[in-house]
Amino acid sequence: MSDVDEHRAVVLVDANVIIECHRTGTWGALAGGYRVETVEDCVTETQTGFQHRRREEEIVLGELRASLAAEHAVDNRERAELAIRIHGIALGKGEESLWAHALGRDDEWLFCGPDKASLRCGVRLELRDRLVSLEELLESVGHRRRIALRRHYRRR
Repeated sequence: MSDVDEHRAVVLVDANVIIECHRTGTWGALAGGYRVETVEDCVTETQTGFQHRRREEEIVLGELRASLAAEHAVDNRERAELAIRIHGIALGKGEESLWAHALGRDDEWLFCGPDKASLRCGVRLELRDRLVSLEELLESVGHRRRIALRRHYRRR
């Protein structure tokens, strides 16, 4: 894991992480072990495509919001600042908003998002040490999963 103290740091998560946690029944462990935050666009993404999800992947909006330490709005200025710094990397709207928000923070934070473009963004921004896998976070709080995480949520 990074040099950041993961138990003091905020953990920023994208919609994919939230959905995977609900699929595997690990959201309570993650949100109970860390100060989990995200952005409005990621919360919105958790509510799209619900008709194609299995019951265990359904996310109740009110419960999700209640379990987050914070949900942040991101403005166009923040997105523009990010776009200038990561020219050529195409992020989804949620990941773009989450990275734009992250760049404006001055506290300790970690970023948990499995998309390749998002990982490339973290490397380009020289924030590789802030990237953390869902597997690492769950192991750090001592959570033993009954359902295996999909490959891109693991350390490798």
